[in-house]
Amino acid sequence: MLRGVLKKFLLILLVIVVYQNWGKIERVFNPSQMVAEQTRAQANVVLYATDWCGYCKQTKRFLDSKGIPFKEFDIEKDAEARKAYEALGGRGIPLIDVNGTLIRAYDPQAILAALK
Repeated sequence: MLRGVLKKFLLILLVIVVYQNWGKIERVFNPSQMVAEQTRAQANVVLYATDWCGYCKQTKRFLDSKGIPFKEFDIEKDAEARKAYEALGGRGIPLIDVNGTLIRAYDPQAILAALK
């Protein structure tokens, strides 16, 4: 009985690890994305967000899943980040600066387009 429980636990753990690292696993099996990934890795992406914002969390998950490095600033906890956000005309969150292109919502297509 203990072996069966242990097997189920290990299977669940494996599924969780695969899910959390799917972007990395996908890159191993799809090397044609290497050129696009190099472009993304060189991108300058800044995310202005808050802890409680669901769209901010979706944006972070999207960027992570695509292997896009980004800097995140919490506009509620960091006064300097708030000033930078306001200087960019921030009116809502998330506000994403991708190589100078401002994206004012969770918009994966716009993020990818700005990276090209």
